[in-house]
Amino acid sequence: MSSPSPTPLTARLQVLAAAALFSSGGAAIKAVHLGGWQVACLRSAVAGAALALLVPQTRRRPNLRVLGVGLAYAATMVLFVLANKLTTSASAIYIQSTAPLYVLLLSPWLLHERTRLRDVLFMIVLAAGLGLFFLGFDPVSATAPNPRLGNMLSLVSGVTWALTIMGLRHLGRGGESWGPAAALWGNLLAALACLPMALPIASSRPADWLLLGYLGVFQIALAYYFLLRGLERTAAFETSLLLLLEPVLNPLWAWLVHGERPGAWSIAGAAVILLATFVKSLFDVRAVLDVPIAAD
Repeated sequence: MSSPSPTPLTARLQVLAAAALFSSGGAAIKAVHLGGWQVACLRSAVAGAALALLVPQTRRRPNLRVLGVGLAYAATMVLFVLANKLTTSASAIYIQSTAPLYVLLLSPWLLHERTRLRDVLFMIVLAAGLGLFFLGFDPVSATAPNPRLGNMLSLVSGVTWALTIMGLRHLGRGGESWGPAAALWGNLLAALACLPMALPIASSRPADWLLLGYLGVFQIALAYYFLLRGLERTAAFETSLLLLLEPVLNPLWAWLVHGERPGAWSIAGAAVILLATFVKSLFDVRAVLDVPIAAD
């Protein structure tokens, strides 16, 4: 028996809860005293098990297309963890957030979707914001030991996240909801791919296992559950605005927990990317609301 659909207010709160849980990933990853490969492996293993329990839609036999999208999502998950271990949380999340730039560049060829003028302007602003991260790297610190490499991994994760988004859009064209299954298989593939580099786990603290449990169960699986539930009564464009809470909170948690302070160029780049995304979302909302209803 399926649970009843949430009210509009509850749905919005669920989307905000998903964004808040997603945003805690950077600080939690940095708090685990294990290597990046180990965190990526164990986080995804726990998340895969939790998704299978929490979200019944994930328990479907995948086809090759679902596995392909899952592979792109797996790469994104692993790269995000590795990047967070090397650079600041702010740089990792905001550089990855330039994924729409690659979606707009690639979708005319991969999805045969037309690019509009405002999309081109958005690409230019996003590219400018991205460039600011590479004008001056964050200073080396205990929580960001190699910002240059971390930023490069974040850049690649933006591309793989764009491929994931386009893959999910392609899967959705058939009228079936394959997204949850792709999320499950993405986590399983990530865990399997990282396993050879993650072993052996020489030493760890009880707190590390609690944090890994939190990352898998709450930061990924429960957040994904909330997002799916919230989408039942929240329009896509409104959801995109509510999810902007994630990049806003992500560096805040890293600062509160670890005292991490991104450099001036990273702050400027983050501001440009966040503002551009917010403005584009507002324009998209206005375009949807202004579309005339065709006469029957």
